[in-house]
Amino acid sequence: MRSIYSYSLDELTSKMLSLGQSTYRSKQIFSWLYKKRVTSFDEMSDISKSFREVLKQEFDFFLPSMEHIRYSKDGTIKCLIKLRDGEMVESVLMHYIYGYAVCVSSEVGCNMSCQFCASGILKKKRALTSEEMLGQVLAYDHLLKEQDPNLRVSHVVIMGTGEPFDNYDSVLSFVRNINSPFGLDIGARHITISTCGIVPKIKKFADEHLQVNLAISLHAPNNELRNILMPINKAYPLEDLIPAVKEYTEKSGRRVTFEYIMIKGLNDTIQHAKELVELIRPTGGFVNLIPCNPVVEKGFLRSDNKDIDSFHRFLLSRGIKSTIRKEFGSDIEAACGQLRAKYE
Repeated sequence: MRSIYSYSLDELTSKMLSLGQSTYRSKQIFSWLYKKRVTSFDEMSDISKSFREVLKQEFDFFLPSMEHIRYSKDGTIKCLIKLRDGEMVESVLMHYIYGYAVCVSSEVGCNMSCQFCASGILKKKRALTSEEMLGQVLAYDHLLKEQDPNLRVSHVVIMGTGEPFDNYDSVLSFVRNINSPFGLDIGARHITISTCGIVPKIKKFADEHLQVNLAISLHAPNNELRNILMPINKAYPLEDLIPAVKEYTEKSGRRVTFEYIMIKGLNDTIQHAKELVELIRPTGGFVNLIPCNPVVEKGFLRSDNKDIDSFHRFLLSRGIKSTIRKEFGSDIEAACGQLRAKYE
């Protein structure tokens, strides 16, 4: 039996039509699910009892469950999420001045093998379904509403375990559900998808006409270094990636953010900054500098603050908009690059 949460509005509309119902019925059900947050068909009081029985035969209300919760001293929350088949993923809730953001995992494990990232230590077992991603958001939304009924998840970043474009269809279905005014109604520009650079999917995404944010995990300004840090670069080198980003920007009208992890003694010199400026200038993109977070098995060190600041100032001096990412939850291994799936 398929979870009712796995359906987009269009999919549910088609399903309702096949069951002899009007197109209005799907919007009615969506309202009960996402606005009133009911967890059974019996609570849908404006739907006839006979059709509620039909719905019970067609769908269930499965959502992933929170198995273990850790709290950071900075207020970040990391949860171990249990999926339908018993597999586990981690996701994170972060509190910004502008609202609450959930970092969502899209796969159990990851095959991208980025050398600085804990997520790839466990190789990909399977992709997550759209409702398993949705469940991560709803779980945190429930936690927030327990604290204050007026609180809600306002932003979603698909940057947890897994490569989102390796699970393209489910990720896009998830995005459309949380963005739908009949769903969670999270604004498109409050949603970010991060990819390590799967060029064909970037081109495909350019034709989706979605106004969500796209982030490119870049982390190196040349092929030689990126081949070491990110094996995906051997399949899609910078000569292919940068033109794909330009094409995306031209078609969507949206500028991308380049994520750049700052690793001590490896990619953090002014010469690297010069190469980065020349590489990305044609795209008009932003740069988000990420101080490297420790992963025991990897051994990479965080760049010194002075080197991060010098790198940042150089980018700004060359007209490249750049920020230094605020660090969240490193004390509970909830920061960028630290997610995996464990109880400790």
